[in-house]
Amino acid sequence: MELQPEDRAAILIEALPFLKVFYGKTIVIKYGGNAMIDDRLKEQVMQDIVLLHYVGIRPVLVHGGGPEISALMKQMGHEPTFVGGLRVTDSATMEIVEMALTGKTNKSIVALLNRQGVKAVGLSGKDANLIVARKLESPKGDLGFVGEIREVNAELLHLLGDNGYIPVISSVAIGEDGESYNVNADHAAGAIAAKIHAEKFVVLTDVEGLYADFEDKSTLISEMTLEDARRMIASGAAEKGMVPKLEACITALSGGVDRAHLIDGRKPHALLVEIFTNSGIGTMIRS
Repeated sequence: MELQPEDRAAILIEALPFLKVFYGKTIVIKYGGNAMIDDRLKEQVMQDIVLLHYVGIRPVLVHGGGPEISALMKQMGHEPTFVGGLRVTDSATMEIVEMALTGKTNKSIVALLNRQGVKAVGLSGKDANLIVARKLESPKGDLGFVGEIREVNAELLHLLGDNGYIPVISSVAIGEDGESYNVNADHAAGAIAAKIHAEKFVVLTDVEGLYADFEDKSTLISEMTLEDARRMIASGAAEKGMVPKLEACITALSGGVDRAHLIDGRKPHALLVEIFTNSGIGTMIRS
């Protein structure tokens, strides 16, 4: 059914209070899952980000690319190995991670955005020491060049935002001695949101949101507090794949971000629905 002109106007009016609130503010978006793989969804996410930019919001996009890394590893004769959900990253694997994330995935996202008329800049954590990390010591064994984040260069991101650029950041970090580290993209996004004092932090996932019981889809949690999120991780109630995303939200909120959101990136224009409508979608975590 085609919308009537007055219906289109009503949609714009509903968005007006949100446009006022978020004008000039920074929103950090963690981009991943099917929204990165499905070409139709990818195009829609890019359209959402371009729209955010043109209505005066400053989006910062952070991405990983686990499937892309694994696919390239196999093409080059390497079998991916995981310990405790983390990719074991020897020196050869680290080179492949950089090739997949910084050399291919990052640049393809930048190209999609630039094609729609904005000025996107592709970055890795190695650019201007954007993300500084140290080796992650795991009780489950040596993970190689897997890092934990120590510092974020907020000045670079403020400089780009002030001059109308959209930063697109891959989750490769730099060590104090110049070595490369593979860091979790959720953790990188949460740390960046905290450091630059973003107004909002949004994680695109492949589920509708956070469930009290993952097996029971009627238990979707629409809203929770920072302390609720901490308790959910501590008790083991959080579904395994959601733990790093919840940890990222906790990092962002603890650093001063007002709201964090876990939303279903499989839904068309999920970002716009979350940011510009009264109902929103997914799970909101408030500070």
